[in-house]
Amino acid sequence: MAQIAPSILSANFVNLQADIRAMEEAGARMIHVDVMDGHFVPNITIGIPVLRALRANTSLTLDVHLMISNPDQMAESFAEAGADLLTVHYEASNHLDRLLHMIRDRGVKPGIALNPHTPVFLLEEILPICNHVLIMSVNPGFGGQKFISTSFGKVRKLNDLIRSRGLDVQIEIDGGIGPGNTGQAVESGVDIVVAGSAIFDAPRPRDVFREMQKIAEETGELKHNDALHL
Repeated sequence: MAQIAPSILSANFVNLQADIRAMEEAGARMIHVDVMDGHFVPNITIGIPVLRALRANTSLTLDVHLMISNPDQMAESFAEAGADLLTVHYEASNHLDRLLHMIRDRGVKPGIALNPHTPVFLLEEILPICNHVLIMSVNPGFGGQKFISTSFGKVRKLNDLIRSRGLDVQIEIDGGIGPGNTGQAVESGVDIVVAGSAIFDAPRPRDVFREMQKIAEETGELKHNDALHL
């Protein structure tokens, strides 16, 4: 069943624990953690000490997205700091096969992120190593951006590629997703919907999370029932 992963990029950095606790109480099973280095993307967020602190204070799955220029040197440290899922950018590594195997060998689920301009067909040879693929539906670096309208078509292409290879790879999407397009995301083939500003900028973040999770579950159930009748 598709799930919503609240992104702490838009949470209160002065009191992350309170915002994460609120998501736990709302029923979240996963938290999305964006790591930015000010080089690969034009923003700086958090690093290994914060990830360690998060791991020590929550049992939720930590979905760590490395938007950094040197994932080959840094990924192992993030894996050891407590990531459950660890996503690196296709555009940032020259040795993806080796990097993804290293992540998996550390007991962490490896994934690849694609920037909006990167086509999904480039993943054909590397998909069997992936636990998940993250489709960026905005240009990475900042929260609150407008959704890129072609992103759901890209998800469908990726879904077709995964199915044609008979693989078990989850699809994740991040950027410009809220209650208004969560259903479209799941209908297109998304398994994990990342949402930051849509949740944490709302007056009642828990209510928005629950609304999005309900939409995701209902859409997923409809898809499943439709598939049974084909």
